[in-house]
Amino acid sequence: RRLIQVPALLFTHFGCILILLGGMWSSDSGHEFQKKVFGINKIPSGFMQIYEGDADNIVIGKNDIKYELPFSIALKDFRIEYYQPGNLYIQTRQGNYWKIPVEAGKTYSPDSKFGTIEIVKVFNNFKMMMEDGNRAAIDDTGPGSNPALEVKVTLPSGESFTRYIFNSSRGYMYPNDNFAMVYESDIKEYISELQVIKDNHVIAVKDIEVNHPLHYGGYHFYQHSYDVQEGRYTILNVTSDSGISFVYAGYFMLCVGVCWLFWINKLRTKGA
Repeated sequence: RRLIQVPALLFTHFGCILILLGGMWSSDSGHEFQKKVFGINKIPSGFMQIYEGDADNIVIGKNDIKYELPFSIALKDFRIEYYQPGNLYIQTRQGNYWKIPVEAGKTYSPDSKFGTIEIVKVFNNFKMMMEDGNRAAIDDTGPGSNPALEVKVTLPSGESFTRYIFNSSRGYMYPNDNFAMVYESDIKEYISELQVIKDNHVIAVKDIEVNHPLHYGGYHFYQHSYDVQEGRYTILNVTSDSGISFVYAGYFMLCVGVCWLFWINKLRTKGA
């Protein structure tokens, strides 16, 4: 009787019930119930590992159980975007350590005994090409990501030489050098360019990143992880959308009920 007399309380309670029902419906037990009673055969959750240029429809669930989607997901390209600028870290064999902000064209003198460091060029996607029979470093505008620096080192003796430092290589030291250099820039986001393929046709395309999934065919495809060493594949978290409409409706009713109970009723009371 109390809930009927106070609709705000009815909304609040009913919203909580919908949220609980949505959570139960989306659980593993809920999916089993859907399959047995209604014949709805959906994958509760799992993971997909897809290489660049490949397509797959296999989802690995709990206990390494393999499921098949009624469509395939293709990875057209995977890329990593970094915050700019990064930093160049230098450490000598004697234990001296410097941190230099990366800016093309800048020259730094961390120590008189060391000499000078010039940041000649900053590469977003370093590649070595052959031009007129000679090797040349270029910043490729095509797919992929290989951040690197071209650094000119001038020693106190006047001797100078060029080094290439890669973001993917940590602390490599040339045999004849007295120091190691590391190029680091924080990852801003990693993005998978996905295609949904069904009957050999591309029917949906989306670039996904963390918290911005692809939603298709009753599933959400989240960016979960990637090939840290070479960036050749992506790992997707696949989650069924069963029950999500109940949860959204429940949160909406809960918010309406709370606002009605604590604000609208007080405004009406003051106005009266």
